[in-house]
Amino acid sequence: MPGIDECLLEAMRLPGARSAAVVDWVSGLALGVAGDPPGSDPEATACETAELARMVAEYRSLGPLSAAGAAPADPSGQDAGTAPVAPAVEDVIATNHDSYHLLRFVTGALDGTLFVHLWLARDEGNLALARIRLAEIAGRLVL
Repeated sequence: MPGIDECLLEAMRLPGARSAAVVDWVSGLALGVAGDPPGSDPEATACETAELARMVAEYRSLGPLSAAGAAPADPSGQDAGTAPVAPAVEDVIATNHDSYHLLRFVTGALDGTLFVHLWLARDEGNLALARIRLAEIAGRLVL
């Protein structure tokens, strides 16, 4: 099973890939980065994409946050004294005029607080292929 570096290199082989990162959506820290991220600042990009991932993970309207299907009492996605749970959302796609940002949540790693961020050039990338391949990559990720 591949580690973070191998997964990022595999993601960078996708057509149109500009950068890839594994980020903890709770802390906003990048555990690994490949390529040149938007704005050329990997730490800022990790924090900003973590905000988006956290927002999606914490809103109950996008799906249950627990395995039993019941949302926790705290809107932060946590019950008092427990770790965050993996969101029901599988991935998030943000588009702009020249690129796609694909955030794929990683289940089973560090209590489900990780996601893989892939930045794709819109004219060179294939969003459908990237979603499929990123799901495979995230499923094999081992820390």
